Amino acid sequence: MPIFEYKCNDCNKKFEVLHKSSTNLEEVICPDCQSKNYKKLLSSFSASTGSSSFDSGPSCSDGSCGVPSYGGGCANGMCGLN
Repeated sequence: MPIFEYKCNDCNKKFEVLHKSSTNLEEVICPDCQSKNYKKLLSSFSASTGSSSFDSGPSCSDGSCGVPSYGGGCANGMCGLN
């Protein structure tokens, strides 16, 4: 179910609407002033990293992160990543 962000042209409040389908959008009404005069905003993607037990360990900035040199080693903060 897509969530779209809107801005009311009458009261300038921003609000989100959860639509059941991206192809069949329900009527949009401002929850504050009940206006149907709105502008759809360009929303950015958001993702939560949540909690993790991952420990990044020492910094790669000085080349001492402890990752073996195979597979990329330490370069520009990219320890062992190609």
